Amino acid sequence: MAFIFAIFSAVFNFIINELRVLWKGAYLVIWGQYNLIRMIVIGIWVPLSGKNYGDVLSRPKNMRSGMAILRAFLPTLVIKKKLTTAYENTGTAFVMADDDVREIVYLDQIFRTAYEPKMNMLTDGGNFFLAMDNTPDYVNNVSSMHLAVNQNDISGRLTPFVKAETQQIVDRLNGKIDFTAEYMLPVMARLVGDYFGTPAPNEQTLIRWTHDMFRYIFFDFSNDQAVIDPAQKSAEECRAYIDQLIAVRKNQFIDEDDVLGRCLKLQAADTPAMDDLGIRNNILGMITAMLPTIPNAAARILDQLLDRPRVLAKARKAAQNDDDALLLRYLVEAFRFNPMNPVLFRIANQDHILAEGTLRQRKIPKGTFVFAANFSAMFDPMTISSPGKFDIKRPQNDYILWGLGLHTCFGEQVSRALLPHFLKPLLVRKNLRRAEGDAGQIDFAGTPFPKHFHIQFD
Repeated sequence: MAFIFAIFSAVFNFIINELRVLWKGAYLVIWGQYNLIRMIVIGIWVPLSGKNYGDVLSRPKNMRSGMAILRAFLPTLVIKKKLTTAYENTGTAFVMADDDVREIVYLDQIFRTAYEPKMNMLTDGGNFFLAMDNTPDYVNNVSSMHLAVNQNDISGRLTPFVKAETQQIVDRLNGKIDFTAEYMLPVMARLVGDYFGTPAPNEQTLIRWTHDMFRYIFFDFSNDQAVIDPAQKSAEECRAYIDQLIAVRKNQFIDEDDVLGRCLKLQAADTPAMDDLGIRNNILGMITAMLPTIPNAAARILDQLLDRPRVLAKARKAAQNDDDALLLRYLVEAFRFNPMNPVLFRIANQDHILAEGTLRQRKIPKGTFVFAANFSAMFDPMTISSPGKFDIKRPQNDYILWGLGLHTCFGEQVSRALLPHFLKPLLVRKNLRRAEGDAGQIDFAGTPFPKHFHIQFD
């Protein structure tokens, strides 16, 4: 009897799973068709409205529609044309399906990071672990920096700093603030300067250095001289500044408990990757990765919350109750709807059959520059439950906001810890809202970074 029941149960589960797959497949196609019609309508409307195609298509909702179309009909698009001229490559691939994006990222020996040439320019010949393959140099650099950037600092140093600085700003406000220019960026510059021991000549200089270099690494795909020149200038200034700091600290025996001070102690203990050049390159890379990203993420998150009054009310309640864990769930889910990095890019080190054995199977030739769309992956109905729903109970594996695999963001835990403390002082204020008109929308000012975002509260 038990044997018959086991067979019946197995057959029943097989049928249910097959029906579930068929339903998801049908949903994928129907949703793709809906978004195709939607984008055709938008394509007709844009010239009639006098708006710019680039501005309209770059809106998060429209980007999601475009990705939904590709997921349904061309989940992996491979073309021989080199759309990216800033890197050596033989063609271009766009990968949309969740499983395939994860395959690209986890196969780090086949799909390598592309950043090394750009990091070499910024460091004047050295490298930073972001651009390294899984080699002894990578392991040494990451391990050594984990000793200098202690996880205990999050609760012991970083969050208290942010709480004090942000509260001080909010307390002196008169119900209006430029969230990015007057709040996020200055506090982040002070935090990075204090924690890493690199305050720079002033806050604006540190902001300029890191944004110029970040833009060059992550957003320049065409060797744009207007991006290269500022990055090169900022890199030269930043290198000279950190080199001078290292020399002064060593010559004057200055002992400070910051990242630079800890690196110098590790150097004295003959720790790998902690020579002067290694310290400088690692600190340059880390401040460049940290300062621009958290303000960028915070602006996108707040923008999404303000678009959803009911969600905003629940997030405000979590903030008022000092429930940081619950608040973080709202922030992370909001971030999913407008991530800072909608694609992860890699270069194929060899020929590879992606999604082998499936209907999506495609060959990625060696040398192909691959855009793995993590934004699309987080809305893939084949793997993500009710992807269009704002749901704070999603499993953490649904999110690809800080990368995956070997090059998962080094500062992910710092970002997760600090975002609630940046947003909470504003969320607890009554009637938090956008400023009227264009001022209440994120202004990127022709860059990849939020520059201004005016909000009000009572």
